[in-house]
Amino acid sequence: MNPWVHHHRIRLAAQALHRGAVVAYPTEAVWGLGCDPYCEQAVDHILAIKRRQRGMGLILIASAMSQLEPFLAGLSAEQRQQLSDSWPGPNTWLVPDNGAAPPWITGGRPTLAVRVTAHPIAAALCEAYGGPLVSTSANPHGLPAARTTLDVNRYFFGMIDDCLPGRVGSAAKPSSIRDLVSGRVIRTGG
Repeated sequence: MNPWVHHHRIRLAAQALHRGAVVAYPTEAVWGLGCDPYCEQAVDHILAIKRRQRGMGLILIASAMSQLEPFLAGLSAEQRQQLSDSWPGPNTWLVPDNGAAPPWITGGRPTLAVRVTAHPIAAALCEAYGGPLVSTSANPHGLPAARTTLDVNRYFFGMIDDCLPGRVGSAAKPSSIRDLVSGRVIRTGG
């Protein structure tokens, strides 16, 4: 079991996420901003502070593949195995949107980006929250992604509800992004 799940800051952040909060947390390579994917107001807040367009879509991270089940319905056993073999870790997959994700998450695209994180703090936050969370790099669009809490505060001081303790993982670059159906590499990761 992940010991971070019982950390008081993780528990408080998870409770706040259920109330529409936006939280910063470390991931495998960079700091992320997260919220409840079903809270349109929280998602809009993230997009506004990042100066990011809604049509770009957002990634959902989870602590386990089981948290992503509603979004994976319709995938073949082979496709599920391919996902399972790559997780947990910095591997984001574009899966066919089966209608389970809100349009503000997919950006109106026919795919949904999903990942099971290997970072203990990000995973603990998903576990304490009880499901997947929005995950997008903690930076205004076009600027370098935050790699420290100092960077997060420089970009978003007073604009987010919490910045968890911790450090990013050892990955040099954000997660790879691949299309599950076509196999096409969208972004090479660290």
